[in-house]
Order: sequence, then C-alpha cells, then structure tokens
Amino acid sequence: MANKEAKRYTVTAALPYTNGPVHIGHLAGVYVPADIYARYRRLKKDDVVFVCGSDEHGVPITIRAKKEGITPQEVVDKYHFIIKEAFEKFGISFDIYSRTSSKTHANTASDFFKDLYNKNEFVEQVSEQYYDEANKQFLADRYITGTCPKCGNENAYGDQCESCGSSLSPTELINPKSALSGEKPVLKDTKHWFLPLDKYEPWLKEWILEDHKEWKSNVYGQCKSWLDSGLHPRAVTRDLDWGVPVPVEGADGKVLYVWFDAPIGYISATKDWATEAGKDWEPYWKSDDTKLVHFIGKDNIVFHCIIFPTMLKAHGDYILPDNVPANEFLNLEGDKISTSKNWAVWLHEFLEDMPGKQDVLRYMLCANAPEAKDNDFTWKDFQTRNNSELVAIFGNFVRRAEVLTHKFFDGKIPPIAGLEDYDREIISKLEALPAKIAEGIESYKFREALASMMEVARLGNKYLADTEPWKLIKTDPERTGTILNISLQLAANLSILARPFMPFTADKLKDLFNLGELAWTDAGRPDLLEVGQQINKGGFLFEQIDDEMIEKQRQKLEDTKKANELEKKVAPVTQQKELTSFDDFMKMDLRVGEIVEAEKVKKSKKLLKLKVDTGMDQRTVVSGIAQSYSPEEVIGKKILLLANLAPRKIMGIESQGMILMAENSDGTLAFLNPDKNIYNGGTVS
Repeated sequence: MANKEAKRYTVTAALPYTNGPVHIGHLAGVYVPADIYARYRRLKKDDVVFVCGSDEHGVPITIRAKKEGITPQEVVDKYHFIIKEAFEKFGISFDIYSRTSSKTHANTASDFFKDLYNKNEFVEQVSEQYYDEANKQFLADRYITGTCPKCGNENAYGDQCESCGSSLSPTELINPKSALSGEKPVLKDTKHWFLPLDKYEPWLKEWILEDHKEWKSNVYGQCKSWLDSGLHPRAVTRDLDWGVPVPVEGADGKVLYVWFDAPIGYISATKDWATEAGKDWEPYWKSDDTKLVHFIGKDNIVFHCIIFPTMLKAHGDYILPDNVPANEFLNLEGDKISTSKNWAVWLHEFLEDMPGKQDVLRYMLCANAPEAKDNDFTWKDFQTRNNSELVAIFGNFVRRAEVLTHKFFDGKIPPIAGLEDYDREIISKLEALPAKIAEGIESYKFREALASMMEVARLGNKYLADTEPWKLIKTDPERTGTILNISLQLAANLSILARPFMPFTADKLKDLFNLGELAWTDAGRPDLLEVGQQINKGGFLFEQIDDEMIEKQRQKLEDTKKANELEKKVAPVTQQKELTSFDDFMKMDLRVGEIVEAEKVKKSKKLLKLKVDTGMDQRTVVSGIAQSYSPEEVIGKKILLLANLAPRKIMGIESQGMILMAENSDGTLAFLNPDKNIYNGGTVS
C-alpha cells in the first residue's frame, strides 16, 4: 500500500480552529510543508487537489462567544476571514479554503454518520454526565472546572489540567462547578453513540504497524503506543447546541462531536472545489489510484492515523491515507507558543509588520522545521538567515549575474565559447540537483530538500567568486560570456527549483528572465535561456533586515511577557459567599485597634503573636501574616479587628479576635488601614 503509483493526489492540511488567528507554529508544523508538497506536485504536472478550511464547531467556539457576548457564528465568521486572507497573502496555494459551517459540510457529515448508523457500526451507550440545572443543559468537558486531583490546581478543566498537563475526565475533578452558572453540576443520564475503535484494533495494527513502517518515526511511534495500550469506543456525539445536528430520531439537542465532524471537512471541501472547477469529486476520495496525504501537527496524529481511518474503513467507500507526515512543535524564543497567553508570532500581524517578507518567513520555517523534534524560532535567527543566506548567497548571486550581464552584454544572454572542466562540473551538479530536491520532497524531508535547492545558489555564488568575470572581461570577453551564460542558467533554474519553497521569489526570477510556464521536468537544464535573449533589471531579491526591525519584534514579545507576568499577579476573584442577614451582620463587633507588640510564633512560618490595644483592653491575637510582615513592621499599625470572635487556641496560644486583612495580587496579605485619627476602640458600622 505504501508509496503506490498514483494518478492523482489529494493533499489535506489540518483545519485551523477558528477561535483565533494562525501563528508561526501552525505554519511550520502544517501549512508550509503542505504547500511545498502541493506546489511541487503541480510543477510535476500531477493531478492534485490541495484542500483545507476552517474548523468551526466545538466547545472553545461557544466559550469564546459567551466571553465576547456574541454568537458562535459571529466568532467563526470573524476568524475564518482573518485566517483565509492571511493564508492567501502568505502564498499558501489551497485549491479551496472551505469551512465546516457550510451547508455542503453539514450534509456530508450527516450522510457519513447516517451511513455508519444504518450499518450498525455505532455502539449506543447511556452514561452519566454533568448537567447544569440552572441553565438546563449538559456540560461539555470545558464547561466544567474544579480542583485537579493530581496537582491541586483549583482551575482545572473537565478534560485537562493546564497546570500539570494531566488528561482528566469531569468526574475526576474535586469540587466540580459549572463554568456557566458557577453552581455544582449534577450527574444525569444521557445517551450517545460511540465508534468502536476496539473492534478495528486488529485491522489498525496490521494496516499501520505492518503496512506503513515507512511513516515518520514520531507518527509510527505514537500510533504504536496507542495501539499497544488498547483502544476503546469513542463518543461521536455530544450534548451541545453548536455543531452539526445528529441526524437520527431521539437525538434532540445533540451534535456530532467535533473530532468526528472536522476531518469530514476535507471531503466536503473537495466537493465544493469540484463543483466550482466542474470536476467529479469522487475519484479524489474513492479511487485506488489516488494518493491521500494528510499534513498535520503532532497533536493530531491519533485523529488522522487511527480515528479518521477507522471512520473511512467503517464506511467502506473511501480510500485510506497513504502518509501522514506530522511535524513536532515549534517554540518561540525558548518558550512554548501559547495562544491564550498571546505568546506567538501571528501571521496576519507579521504580514503587516514585515510587508514583502513572506518568502523570508517561509524559508526560515522550512530551514528550521520541527520535522523530527521540537525546534525554536528566534528573531535573531530569522535576521541571520535572511542576511547571511538569502541576501548574501541567493540574492547576491542572482544580482551579480544580472548586473554583470547588463554591464558587459547589454542585458542579453551571451553565447558559450567553450567549456572548461570547472564549467562541466557546475553543469553536472546542476543537472543532478533537481532529483535530489525531489527525493527530499517526496520523502517529506523538506529541510533537506530546501538545503539542496540552496546548493544551486551556493554553487553559482562560488562559481562567480572563483572565476571573477568582472576582471576577466578585460582580457577574455568570450570566456566571460561563457561564465555569465552558465551563471544565468543556474539563476533561471532557481525560478523552478525555488518555487515550492519561495513562490514570490520564483515569480521575480521568472519576470527577470522573461520565462514562460516551466515544469519540474525543465529543471536542471543548462539551456533554459536562449543566447541573445533579453533579461530585465530586477533589483535586489532580498533586503537586509536591520537590528531596529528585529528589536521591534522582540519588544513586542517582551511586552507580552510583562503583560502575562502582570496577569499572573492578579489574584482570581473568588465567588461571593452565601447571603447573610442584616441581623447576623450586626452581631459582629468590628473595632479599630493598634498593634503594640509583635513576635513570631515558635515552630510556625506563618503566624505572628500580636498584642492589640482595643481601647477596652490589650489582648492577644494570633494572625497568619508572618510571610507578609515582620514583627518590627507591624508595631504601631492601626488595624480593623473582629473583637467578639470566640477565643480559640492556635499553636497553644489563645487568640482573642481576628484582624481583617486583604489579599494582594501576588498572594501576600495587606492590612485594611483605618484613618490614623480614629481612636483605639472606635467601632466600624
């Protein structure tokens, strides 16, 4: 099954989730490698469709909608168009960028579910799930918060603790509460349909572990780990009011689970593309001579290698993925990219801040792609790669060849007077490099392929430096013409070989040399340009990126880091306690007092023993403020005291009252300071 001969290619890129924009981690993990592959296939004149679209269902969408006070549709509309426009400007060459809120998708996903339902492929189960009685609805995992049983984080979600990273189920949370009402939810029976992954486990083991040993090690390894641990039925429906309604009787208020719904988006997008292009969509998903390739990040491996193939297998009419080349994660300046903390380089902002630098970012993200392990993006490296590689090597080579041709030969391709061994060596290397680049792309080793493409520019740069045609022109103009002809042929070849990686640069080269439409089969030819052909004046392909531009981006991240640190210091506001009566409040005797003595309580890090002048007496009060104040700091402080609190022993000391304190944003305690002119014993009312 692996590496089968294909008549057509269906290339998919993971559907971005429309609760926020796209950042460089998404680009490096999925969209740049997918675009390289699709562009290469088109250059090969293969029949290829490259599909993607917005993933617009799921709980995070509804959470953001509630937070912003808008509808889920308004949320997805906003981010769908931000993402779509950013992809277009960045040069991601989707044949269609669709969305899962479309009518085509709703019909496709519904039909897919009904097909499996009618074949009795699902398992129906009734289980207890949390229900918010105040809002009269079942709660999705993300709508339930509580204390993590593993680390004690009081703000864990029903599916994951973001503090320790543990996967959880809602019933594991301690003191669960609804994110909608703040009240404790109750467990209530609900019916759902499950995909029996365990039933397909033997088939999956053979299909993946035996038939697809050529898959990338990170993909193969994660799949093997899941299969070795044993698979279990997985719910394909959930209680929610946003998504594709479950198309069977008795499923009111239920929608398709987003993990089931989203990958079907590839099929519905292909349908929309085929309608627009006047083609038949079915061969791209149902013909054995079609090669299906999913480009994803590592967090989607299980969905695309185990769950979606099981869905396709259960349906029976669809082909299975030939490969799923997932990348690892890209970090940013040493820290994990985080959308919630705004620790990211957002694509739409990059395009505004650095106009015309799309290919620089594409080059950087491919050269530094996290293909086998997590990698780090730094602005300094971005600057260095641009200045030292794209400007100094690629751009410098093309610029010198162009300028010298205009200077010595009026911008016309000079003839070859005769070849020396060095010339033959250069031509031989040029002829061999397209196959080397193609091998890298077809084996999903895009970093290697990019490095091979850059060998053409390095080759040309060194060739000019070694032969020095600007000196040779005085004594041997014919030899100079030969050197420039070969150099220009190298540069013209880059218009083909660089296109998958840097399409904007390839277009500039095409315009520079007045080239027509060329295919991958033309690459490596030492005669792309005809003798006497006029070339244009193209200017510089790349520009230096100065320190000021980089510092601006670094400062933006620094401001984000400071904002995050400030947010950490903001203590979460606790919920209001139960209502109390006025009569109960009037029972409290609140008075102004003054601390006259203070000392640490032995064997305690938190407690201070205080002597407080209440105006009526001087009494001992034990207070847990030792980590916020030293004994010396509190003497002479005016304080508020609950004077009629029943005495109780703390660490063997009888405490006769309670000092009122407030919690600072950093967790320390602070006095509530009455005016210094109020006498000791003054009452608070």
